[in-house]
Formats: sequence, C-alpha cells, structure tokens
Amino acid sequence: MSNEVKKKSPFLMTEDWWAVYLGLGIVLVTLIFYVAGGTLKPLAVSPPKWASFSTVVEHFSNQISWYLLQLLVWVVIFSVSTGIMGFKIKEYIPGFIVIFVASAIILVLGKWELAHDNNLEPPILALIIGLIIGNLFKIPKWFESALRTEYYIKTGIVLLGATLPFTMIVYAGPIAFIQATIVSVGTFLTIYLVGTKLFGLEKPFASVLGAGGAVCGVSGSIAIGAATRAKKEHISIGICIVALWALVMIFFLTFFVKATGMPEGIAGAWIGTSEFADAAGFAAAASVGGDTAVHAYTLMKVIGRDIWIGIWAFILSIISVVYWEKKTADSADRAQAKVIWARFPKFVIGFFVASAVMSVASTIVGQETYNSSLKPLVITPIKTLRTWTFIFTFLSIGLTTRFKEIFQFGWKPLTVFTAGVVLNVPLGYFLSTVVFRSYWISL
Repeated sequence: MSNEVKKKSPFLMTEDWWAVYLGLGIVLVTLIFYVAGGTLKPLAVSPPKWASFSTVVEHFSNQISWYLLQLLVWVVIFSVSTGIMGFKIKEYIPGFIVIFVASAIILVLGKWELAHDNNLEPPILALIIGLIIGNLFKIPKWFESALRTEYYIKTGIVLLGATLPFTMIVYAGPIAFIQATIVSVGTFLTIYLVGTKLFGLEKPFASVLGAGGAVCGVSGSIAIGAATRAKKEHISIGICIVALWALVMIFFLTFFVKATGMPEGIAGAWIGTSEFADAAGFAAAASVGGDTAVHAYTLMKVIGRDIWIGIWAFILSIISVVYWEKKTADSADRAQAKVIWARFPKFVIGFFVASAVMSVASTIVGQETYNSSLKPLVITPIKTLRTWTFIFTFLSIGLTTRFKEIFQFGWKPLTVFTAGVVLNVPLGYFLSTVVFRSYWISL
C-alpha cells in the first residue's frame, strides 16, 4: 500500500468509506429498480425454511443462477475495493468464494425446521461453526485475507440504516423509542461504570462491552471498538460474550413468557429490551407468539435500540479523543477536531444517510404504499443482503477468534457484562408490564 496512493485517495483506503459506498450503492440501486418498476428481490436470494431436504434441492435447482449472480456481484465489489485498499485480490477471491459457499450452507442449516425450533438462527450458527473450525484447525494464510470482519459488518450496519427510516419511529409512536432509550442508556452506563470503577477495565474495553449490552450486540461492539480504537482482542471478547448471553436469553425468555402466559405485545417488548442480538431476539419473539410479538420486538429492539449504534459511536469518538487520550495541553486544542474526524467511524455516516434516504422515500409514497409495495420490493431485499453480510461477519469472527485469547482476561469481562444483564432484564420487564403496559397490550 503506497504512501502515494494514500495521499491521492484518502477516501479510498479504508473499509469505513468503502462500507459507506457499498451500502449506499445497494440502497440507491434498489430504489432505482423500484422506481423503474422492478426489484432486486430475485438477486437477494436466500434459502427458504424447510422440513424436508427435497425442498432445499428444489429451491437450489430453480435459483442456482441467482446465487451465482449474487456471488459474482459480491466478488466484484469486495475484490475491487479490497484491491484498491492494498490487499491481494488473487488471495481474496478464492477465500471469499469459500466464505460465500459456507454462508449458503449455514443459511440452509439455519432455515431447517429443527434448527428453528431450537432457536439456532443462521448468525448464531455461523459464529458457533466458525469458532469450532477456527479453534480446531489452522487457517491457511491465503484464506485470512477474505476474513474482512469489520468490512462486512460495517456494510451490514449501513444497510441496517436503510431498514430503519426515521419515519418508522413516528409511525411506531414515541413510547417504544422512550423505553428503548431508558434501557440503552441505563445498560451502557451500568456496564461502563462497573467495568471501569469496580474492575479496572480500560475505558475503551468497558465501552465495547457497554455497547454490546445496550444496543445491537455485535454491531455495537464493533462500531464502538472502531470509535474508541479498542484492542482487537477486546472486541472479540465483547462479541463472544454477547453471543453467549444471546443464547442464554433465548431459552430463558421463551420459557418465562410461555410459563406466565404473557400477552404477545408485552412479551415482544420485553424480549426487545433484554436480548443482545437481533437474530436471537427474532427467534425468541417468533417462538412465543405471532405477528404481534414480532412487531413489538421490532419496535423495541430493531428500531428503538439499534438506532443508538450511531449515537454512541458519535459520542464516544469525541470522548475518546478529548478526554481518554488527551495529550499535552498545547497540542490538544489544535489536534482534537482533526483527530475526532479521523477517529469517527465513517460507516455511521452511511447508516444515517441510508436511514434519511429511506425516510424520504417512505414519506413520499406514504405509509400504505410503504407497507404494500416499498417494504416488500425494497426493504426486504436490502434486509436479505444485510443478512448475508452478517453471516459473512459472524463466520469471520468465529474463524479468527481464539479461546486462549479470551480466557487470558479471566472472568472480569463476563462479570462486568452480566451486571448489565442484571439491570436490563428486570428493568425491561417493569417497563413492559407496568409503565407502558397499555401501549404494548394495544398492539
């Protein structure tokens, strides 16, 4: 990677900016197809739910050309961008093909009725399979270039913004956002303060754990890790702890809700405040009820809490530079603005721009057309492509995470994160069943 290229192309040398270009590019192309009377839905192909393997065989025999086209699109986009950033394309392409094929297999397994009944959603399966393979076998050197964890998740976060238009908060009403804000802020501060004050964790590390518990677990951990320049192993630890608690909460929440006969709307809201990963939360909400539980969960977690990814990243990028890493008084004032901009995770800009673009689109067409047309033809394919990027992410995380690196930090990180769990589970229950009960019942 030459200094000359860096000087000439500052906006072409980081995964942050490329995630913005790729994510917003997908959003704009999808909207252009929609305006022209078409849709990217066929390209955004994904395995269906199945009980008999013959369903899978039939699906792939009919859709294999679309899978190959999607693979080609991903390969071209990712290989060209990584090549410009200075990585070896000849190593990346075969590595990514393996990632894509493995992700397709994981999606098939995750859509299996048996896996669904046991709450083993594709992202969780990807993480588990990746951890097993990565810790039992040595990863080939040539394959490592395809494990672009941050690139994949940052692209996914930009796409997430497109599925969270600001207008959805207005349509949903302020209650969901208020409850989500209470839970998000309370959980983050609890984990951060317990981590730094009681256990002496580094502030960026405590922030990564706090974001993992307060917003969208994996996405939040990586976004805040980038904003505060947390150590790579700290981010890996945060992700693994999030995945662990996400699995625990699937079984605990579904058991408790079914045992108490909790109404669907309240159940979905409580799951939305207590789960730490979107996929795990959807699995729990779907298992305890129908559309009402999933709708309440979506308002609470996907709209209410996930929007805090960008907010926390923005706030902590400033705090990190101004307070945590403050140098000499003479140079601090001159450097702060420049360093804050350099540190700020640019993909968060993409997140908000994607949300704003989709907000404008949904406002223009109106709520009725949004639900009947824009959502299935634009939002749905974007969600599907986002799911693919999340599978790439979780699989890459698993393949690059070593248990020995996690265990060297002892039980402190898990204990600190658990403090947040101890707060947000009962707090979410109280808010859902008492304070805002009438709202969630009315769903």
